[in-house]
Amino acid sequence: MSMDLHPSIVALVSLAANIAANHPKQGLCQVDKLKQYGVAQEQIAAVVEIARHIRDEAAQSLDASFDEAYRKENAKSKLSAIAVAEGACCTPTKSGQSCC
Repeated sequence: MSMDLHPSIVALVSLAANIAANHPKQGLCQVDKLKQYGVAQEQIAAVVEIARHIRDEAAQSLDASFDEAYRKENAKSKLSAIAVAEGACCTPTKSGQSCC
């Protein structure tokens, strides 16, 4: 027996997945659908908060893995920096460090 999910549940799941995956459209279409279905703004905000938390945790985990691998590589080869392609566009980090 197949159970179809209510469209509002599908939209909530899709919204969370889009945010957690850093999808370029960010789930904005789903937000419009959720409003049409009468989903409370507080519930939408809770889903957005959870999805961002999961996305940020994943990013931090990847960063930690990269940092560990970089430390190991740096210890082996005594490199002082990672070569970055010249001409790359970027904005500074929170502390003002250039990423280019």
